[in-house]
Amino acid sequence: MASEGPHQTGATLLTLTEHAQTAVRTLTQDPQAPENAGLRITPGNAGLELMLVAEPVPGDALIDDGGARVFVEPQAAQLLDEQTLDAQVEDGNVNFFLASPDAMSSSDALDDETQARHDASRAETLHE
Repeated sequence: MASEGPHQTGATLLTLTEHAQTAVRTLTQDPQAPENAGLRITPGNAGLELMLVAEPVPGDALIDDGGARVFVEPQAAQLLDEQTLDAQVEDGNVNFFLASPDAMSSSDALDDETQARHDASRAETLHE
């Protein structure tokens, strides 16, 4: 079924923290989510946009980190090279953000340009 080894393709070296892995798995393994759903990261107007999708678009980098499937659009992959995706759950909403590797414990590591939010309660609106 699944082959051994990393499932990462493309140039991105995005790392997911344990919190981000859990948040992505929670979203993608929801009974309402498509069977092989993943979190897709694309460039947006104010930084990055995240959305729950059924499958990657051709050209997307695929990251399967501990069962957390993330699809990264090629332009976003360049922005996310060697970055770390973290997540925080607050009032049922998942807040994804990039954590600087050398400032993982600092709340100052958040940058408005790289902060991305995904409302878990909106995930069902993406299904057919």
